[in-house]
Amino acid sequence: MTDAIVLDRVSKAYDGQAVLRETDLRIARGRFVALVGGSGAGKTTLLKLINGLIAPTAGRVLVDGEDIASRSGPELRRGIGYVFQETGLFPHMSVAQNIGITPSLLGWPRDAIEARADELLDLVALPRDVAGRAPAQLSGGQRQRVGVARALAARPSILLMDEPFGALDPVVRVALADDVRTLHETLGLTTVMVTHDVGEALLLADEVVVMAGGQVLAQAPPRDLLAGHSDPVVADLIAAPRRQAERLAELARG
Repeated sequence: MTDAIVLDRVSKAYDGQAVLRETDLRIARGRFVALVGGSGAGKTTLLKLINGLIAPTAGRVLVDGEDIASRSGPELRRGIGYVFQETGLFPHMSVAQNIGITPSLLGWPRDAIEARADELLDLVALPRDVAGRAPAQLSGGQRQRVGVARALAARPSILLMDEPFGALDPVVRVALADDVRTLHETLGLTTVMVTHDVGEALLLADEVVVMAGGQVLAQAPPRDLLAGHSDPVVADLIAAPRRQAERLAELARG
């Protein structure tokens, strides 16, 4: 399995203050990887480095085997979808126009953009009649689904998600998370998601990357992490959802 994303001895500092310490990380093509850890762990910094939104202080970031420093930012990001916690939809544009913004910038013909918007509304389980509505007319969950559709509009191979479900209520959050996992598999994406919810990461991801203090402490499948880890920070982080699962199992047994 080839690597879609490689961080080769990458670090990032602002005014001499390290926010990401020297990091080596490989994400294989087609994998769903969740980044977890407390505030200030370096998760969002790592995501922005992959997308070329910030440049590393040292080291290299490779996407599909190519150092992204050799590519322009707009060219790189055409192949990478990005979903934010606050969807960042343009309020003065309709849902369809929001979805079609990147294809429009790429010069797609109007009929192709309209067809792609309809296709993506179907994919993210929204009725096509929302296409003409303004974002303000949608619920929070619907707006986040539009944000996912917009990120996928130009058919990227990589999807980056920064706390995409954080502002949603629990029921909507679970439904959207399940749909994102289905989209990942259906479209053959490489997905990297930042989340504070360790339980969500364990349920959704093929691999979980645990971060603290600007360092990667562990990268492993959920089953391996649940089996135990030698690093006490990793062990403590995984312990809470494991206890919740055990308690729920007890309640179910009566």
